[in-house]
Amino acid sequence: MNLAIVAGGPEELVPDLNAPEYANYEWIGADHGTIVLLKNQIIPTRAFGDFDSLSEQERDEVDGKGLKLCSYPPEKDKTDLELALDWALSQNPDHCLLFGATGGRMDHALASVQLLMKAVERHAELEIIDRNNRITLLTPGAYPIEKNPSYRYLSFLAMTEKVTGLTLSGVKYPLHDAVLPLGSSLCISNEAEENLFTVSLNQGYLLMMLCRD
Repeated sequence: MNLAIVAGGPEELVPDLNAPEYANYEWIGADHGTIVLLKNQIIPTRAFGDFDSLSEQERDEVDGKGLKLCSYPPEKDKTDLELALDWALSQNPDHCLLFGATGGRMDHALASVQLLMKAVERHAELEIIDRNNRITLLTPGAYPIEKNPSYRYLSFLAMTEKVTGLTLSGVKYPLHDAVLPLGSSLCISNEAEENLFTVSLNQGYLLMMLCRD
């Protein structure tokens, strides 16, 4: 099962949700992301949130579609996106995508990035995607990754106190058995040179970002 969640971030940063690469995904709306889905003629399986960002007209549109809504009060301990993600991960998906999670408020964007940690507990593949970035979290292991010509830059950040045994091969700036501490910009703006490059790490969690201007 593949699931995709659309949150309420800036619509101009959400890629084409009807692209062929997303054809096999079931869709979930998180608050205003539900309206974004409907604008793209996509009916979500479920929609989560307090829906306080919807206008009266948008709320009438949502109600008129007969969607399965999981409504919550505005005062709650989780964001609408986290509520949607918790449900999605409980379905044990093979792959899960997050759209509309970046580009707006910085607090929401940073919280969305940290939500990648939840997928580690469920052993699920989770990725944040917008028009300029693809973000995922790597745990200890070795990863052969195909070069994506749509994204020039390849960057890494530690998500734990440090990442040890970090090895990058097939890239412009290779590393071998390096230590990447939390807060270091050592691995920003690398570039893939081989069609298949490799990332490996022994300890820690590593944020991998494919980016373009």
